[in-house]
Amino acid sequence: MDNEILHGLLNATQRAAIASYEWIGRGDSKAADAAAVKAMREAMNAMDFDGRIVIGEGERDEAPMLYIGEKLGKGGNAVDIAVDPLEGTDITARGDYGSLSVLVAASRGMLLQAPDTYMEKIVAGPSIGKKVSLALSAEENVKAAARALQKPVSEVRVTVLDRDRHKELMASLRKTGCRVMLIRDGDVHGAIGTCMGTSDLLMGTGGAPEGVLAASAIKSMGGYMEGRMVFRNNDEINRARKHGTPEEIIKGRIMPMDDMVKDDRSVFIASGVTEGSFLKGVQKSCGEAEVHSVIIRGGSVMFVKNSMRDAI
Repeated sequence: MDNEILHGLLNATQRAAIASYEWIGRGDSKAADAAAVKAMREAMNAMDFDGRIVIGEGERDEAPMLYIGEKLGKGGNAVDIAVDPLEGTDITARGDYGSLSVLVAASRGMLLQAPDTYMEKIVAGPSIGKKVSLALSAEENVKAAARALQKPVSEVRVTVLDRDRHKELMASLRKTGCRVMLIRDGDVHGAIGTCMGTSDLLMGTGGAPEGVLAASAIKSMGGYMEGRMVFRNNDEINRARKHGTPEEIIKGRIMPMDDMVKDDRSVFIASGVTEGSFLKGVQKSCGEAEVHSVIIRGGSVMFVKNSMRDAI
């Protein structure tokens, strides 16, 4: 991917983050999301590339969201894009911790077109890697992580979304004696934390689109991730088939990262909206907006800080 496209995509997450800033703490998650979508779409439509949304915020009839199949840009190199213009809409509305504007870009056909359903996930940092799996119990995974990290189970940190569906998982984890780190929202942020040193594992069920976004970053940073689709109804299954999700994945096969991101050249870009564990939130001062971002690709992690006067 050439630098001009890379800079354009970075600009898109930055613009979305700044647009979201206006809605921090205002209690309106829909308005925050709509502002991020509008800013990201405008930025990418100004780019010289042939962009196609493969993971977005809905179908064509759900516009103005960035919908699956939407074409972006003025023409040029073909790029598939997975987006979450505001990962953590409720976080932003609450003025809480860890919301991001996120996208992943890859060559055509290299990203799993994950439908808008759930995905069971396990994510581990590089020191643990393939020693954990969705095929193992929560207890077995925690013990495997402890052995790999050469520390007691009591010091293993497991990030879990605080949801009723995870009550049994949380009970099983706490029975082992490990530290269960609950997050209210934002499991892309939580997944990346396993490779940034803020936790050791992420376990549980979250959004499937967010799973593919996280997989790009985890793969580039040398971590490990597995996923398994969890469909809530037949409509979701039919939509998955419509978008070309392989039948074996629909039927529940455990997916390694390579099923979600098929090559090593994808680019993960995130810009902080609210303060997080590895990115600062948008800060405004003296007529400028300061945005902190990260670009993760090909084994490298680059942090970027930009001040943008004309975005205000």
